[in-house]
Amino acid sequence: MIYLDYAANTPIEKEVLDTYYQATMHYFANPNANHSLGLQAKDIIDQITKKIAEQLHVLPEEIIYTSGASEANNLAIKGVLERYKHRGKHILISPLEHNSILSSLTKMQELGFVVEMLPLKKNGQVDVAQIKSLLKEDTILVSVCSVDSELGIRQPIEEIGKVLKDYKYCFFHSDASQAIGKVAIDYQNVDLVTVAPHKFYGMLGTGILIKKKNVGLKTQIDGGKSTTVFRSGTPELAHIVSIEKALEIAFSKQQERIEYVKKLNYKIVDKLKEYPQVLLNHTECSLPHVINIYLKGIKATKFAELLDHQGVYVSTKTSCCPAETPSKMIYALFHDRGRALSSFRISLSHLTTEKEIDEFLAIFSQCYKECFGNGKI
Repeated sequence: MIYLDYAANTPIEKEVLDTYYQATMHYFANPNANHSLGLQAKDIIDQITKKIAEQLHVLPEEIIYTSGASEANNLAIKGVLERYKHRGKHILISPLEHNSILSSLTKMQELGFVVEMLPLKKNGQVDVAQIKSLLKEDTILVSVCSVDSELGIRQPIEEIGKVLKDYKYCFFHSDASQAIGKVAIDYQNVDLVTVAPHKFYGMLGTGILIKKKNVGLKTQIDGGKSTTVFRSGTPELAHIVSIEKALEIAFSKQQERIEYVKKLNYKIVDKLKEYPQVLLNHTECSLPHVINIYLKGIKATKFAELLDHQGVYVSTKTSCCPAETPSKMIYALFHDRGRALSSFRISLSHLTTEKEIDEFLAIFSQCYKECFGNGKI
């Protein structure tokens, strides 16, 4: 098995799983209970939340625990727009956003909100110079992902934040699901940030929405006491403890893991350049963890199926998008429907071995010959 879909989901770190197990076994009382075990559980949650806040450079009260990135994105988008709808109805987003953001905005458009796409430069980054000209008096929200899931393009979040900090009635949201553990980003001027632990070797079913203290939200889940008034539901102590451990490992080992992945990336890219029917969709702003491959004239789903039969697992686009449809992200950058249908993503990890890459390249060559004939020229 050669797993090359780490941008979709990562295996859980053993230390994270051990931490979760120990917390589950020893602290199973409801943190909302008034007896001593419940109070003990609440105290542990408070302590761990302080640690998480320190790791993310925010205040403990700015942490909202969710079931994952999709819920966090829904809460950020719908929560802000419903809370501040009296201020305006105009929204600016990048064309590279996750489906949970796009779907949330579709719902809000039904309520009269207007969504406008920010233009991309050739390198795939949002054109910061044009943001000011696109902002209107009734612009209430700007949402730009830190790193997108298909091209791995790192957006200029700090620069956008500096522009928007002068617009006190416009909030800035960034989905950082693909960024944590892969690139250092300063979120000082970002009002809302989505964090997805299962993207950095934490557990599925866990998530965080960072909501700066000056931001209000309309709750989306009601009933049940939690760690915050903005999201109801009994706090899951073991999940919270697991998030802290995943963040600790991700940040402490970030640089060495990045350097290792870079070496794998260079090896793959150098080899793929030998194939005449292959173009690479990455830009100079793409992180090394993602390599997006365009196969001229071959549907990505067909090639991915050939790889699958050989035990190589890749993705044709982000997992939350419908199958057999062109990649919105590839189309947004290249404006080529054929390219958007014929591109697939491999995503790398510090867990990916050089042997796996050698085997992948050999299998890629076999599949390429099956599709195109003689292979390399």
